[in-house]
Amino acid sequence: MYLTRGMRIALRVITAVVLTVVYVPLVVVVINSFNSDRTFGWPPAGFTGEWWSRAAHNAGALDALRTSVVVGLLSTAVALVLGTLAAISLQRYRFFGREAVSLLVILPIALPGIVTGIALNNAFRTVLGVPLSLLTLVVAHATFCVVVVFNNVIARLRRLGGDLEEASMDLGADGFTTFWRVTFPLLRTALLAGGLLAFALSFDEIIVTRFTASQSTTTLPIWILDNLFRPNQAPIVNVVATVLVLASVIPIAIAQRVSGDPSGGRV
Repeated sequence: MYLTRGMRIALRVITAVVLTVVYVPLVVVVINSFNSDRTFGWPPAGFTGEWWSRAAHNAGALDALRTSVVVGLLSTAVALVLGTLAAISLQRYRFFGREAVSLLVILPIALPGIVTGIALNNAFRTVLGVPLSLLTLVVAHATFCVVVVFNNVIARLRRLGGDLEEASMDLGADGFTTFWRVTFPLLRTALLAGGLLAFALSFDEIIVTRFTASQSTTTLPIWILDNLFRPNQAPIVNVVATVLVLASVIPIAIAQRVSGDPSGGRV
């Protein structure tokens, strides 16, 4: 596609403006986590590591961090199993209602978070009579984490085709052996990318968490929201927000690098 010099300049300017709007506020949060001024005057009057030290010893923030990690790992594990099974069944087999099932698998990530949260809250408390707990939170997060894994795995399966699996079956391997020796090694990078993205998605989720977690279950994003406007907590909130940004960016960067593996995951 040919672009004139004016169009190239316009695209660069628009890209620069968009990136500035998105990332400058994040940079401000990171800088303010070292700001010695409690009121966050700008430019910073000085820099200090005091807020990082206080955050490292803040029991509430540490408990919330542990909860977020546990929920993220558990929901990612569930999503890896269910998302992989769904992708294999929908890509490798033909059956009545296949397209409808595919739509239902993808739908949770397209729905507004508040709709998902209200629906799950009603399902747990009214229909099933299950009290909100860490378990309901994991189930809620898994509903949208499954989509991330599903999309990564089914995209890889479409690229690979089924020739190697058919060859394995022709040589006498059963279904499980074919999956373990052929399919799984080819899917490893897609599973890693999907798992990292699912963990990042779960780690910073706040809307669904509000509706499906018990009052005693506090994740890191919920802790930030609850303490954002409390006196003397703003500097620590900036530190925790910086940690949350890093915890989200690192898995996504790794997942992007892995999913772009030029070998296509072949071993």
